[in-house]
Amino acid sequence: MHYAELKQARQELTGPGGPFEIVEADVLGQRLRTFKNAPPSVREIWLSTLQFADRPYLIYEDERLTYADSHKLANAVANWLMAQGVKPGDRVAIAMRNFPEWMLIYWASVSIGVAVVGMNAWWTAEEMAYGLSDSAPKVLFLDAERLARVKERPEMVAGMQVVGVRIPDAPASVVPWADVIATGGSLPDVAIDPDSDACIFYTSGTTGFPKGAQLTHRGCVANLMNMQYAGASAALSMQRATGLEPPATPPVPVTLITTPLFHVTANNCGAYAATAVGGTLVLMFRWDAGEALRLIERERISGMSGVPVMARELINHPDFEKTDTSSLLALAGGGAQVPPDLVLKIESKVATARPGTGYGMTETCGIITSISGDFFVDKPDSAGPSMPNFEVKCVDDDGRTVGPGEIGELWVRGSSVIKGYINRPDATASSIVDGWLKTGDVARIDEHGFIYIVDRKKDMVLRGGENVYCAEVEATLYRHSAIAECCVFGVPDDRLGEEVGAAIVLKPGEALTDTALREHCAAIMAKHKIPRYMWFLDEPLPRNASGKFLKRELRDRLSPKA
Repeated sequence: MHYAELKQARQELTGPGGPFEIVEADVLGQRLRTFKNAPPSVREIWLSTLQFADRPYLIYEDERLTYADSHKLANAVANWLMAQGVKPGDRVAIAMRNFPEWMLIYWASVSIGVAVVGMNAWWTAEEMAYGLSDSAPKVLFLDAERLARVKERPEMVAGMQVVGVRIPDAPASVVPWADVIATGGSLPDVAIDPDSDACIFYTSGTTGFPKGAQLTHRGCVANLMNMQYAGASAALSMQRATGLEPPATPPVPVTLITTPLFHVTANNCGAYAATAVGGTLVLMFRWDAGEALRLIERERISGMSGVPVMARELINHPDFEKTDTSSLLALAGGGAQVPPDLVLKIESKVATARPGTGYGMTETCGIITSISGDFFVDKPDSAGPSMPNFEVKCVDDDGRTVGPGEIGELWVRGSSVIKGYINRPDATASSIVDGWLKTGDVARIDEHGFIYIVDRKKDMVLRGGENVYCAEVEATLYRHSAIAECCVFGVPDDRLGEEVGAAIVLKPGEALTDTALREHCAAIMAKHKIPRYMWFLDEPLPRNASGKFLKRELRDRLSPKA
């Protein structure tokens, strides 16, 4: 493989005078790696797309918006927000499915220095109320499904403006979307601090409450440049190795967005990357592999932003062989590790597409590593090399850096690490030390700098790309009066990677069915966190000498055998 050429490409692209030149800068009190040529804020990225005025930008079902349409609407939203007294540094929340309005509100807000709170659309009314209380937005944009949850707990929107999107019969207390976009005007001129918040995205919490991660403008811009660098370095190294020149005019991406825009996978990676080069975003109401194939053929999709299970369902769908997928150039995704067998299946079954993935976190505004094409086929169990604005190391339990090839927790440091968690100084202090983010993933780094994720240190289930913290589920289970002990863990699953399982011991004299317990959970937390597997045990749960439950033993003993 062409690892020498990849190293040379990295040096050329990130060295003095290179398009991705790396320098050190003072960032929030730390000297961190950053891109010398980075735009100062996300506003500049959005404004740069005015040059693509006539190109199609947002496609949803039969609706089509050009870049000119989108800028006009985003300008109207920005002016309406400022007319409501929303100022730079304030927050607005978006709670809806992946409608075109999601992106319009996002670009409008970040372009005037207002942080977007991405509300998890799967949240129950209780979770939604917590997120709104924690983030305190001035305005909440929501759709009909989220309005129904607000009606369950109307006090959650006290003191904030509520705007209804695609709600034809909204109550008088909800501002119609038509009123917002009727404002018109040009984009207000606002100066934005690179280290101010661009958005707040929530991650599952270890204590029963999600944490609002503060993604800065600098971090979001750096993630975009990391993604652009990943493509450039792979192309340059292959060009040097094969002598083949890349096309004079790179194809304009048409990206199918399949995961929620309140996550970095869809927003910071999928949407940013396509938008910055004048590409098209094709949105789906919900994931369906058959519908995805129809859209790939109709819209000539070149890439798909999703989690690995979606790529697997796509190529295994009965309509796959009957569908014209010749426009696809890249397929795989992020949000979860791509199983090695899927890498090879994509390579063999999709004639025009190459496999690719990025490993990252909400806490890094997107990707930490990237790998694609021949490199991925050669190392299908790797997550790829780290992006240039990161320092990386593996650390043992005593905080010592381990040697090459040795296993330890992966720590990363760079300009795309989040500022912290809102209202959670303790969580921030424990996760980020001297600029180093503790990822919670156990990894090794090989002689070429490629990172391999080998285990998970944090107590978490990764279900279809969604982080589900065991402690959060356990806290919900313990709210049922019949439960004496419970232990939550991941159960291997061919489709989603992992499912949530729970071992439960009831109090003496109590009786409880799995159906009743799931109903209890459904009233408190999003349905993807509710245990699929429940085992009611007659004996106390096994513990170690410190009194902690033996999760691995329970998982190995109880998990369904393949």
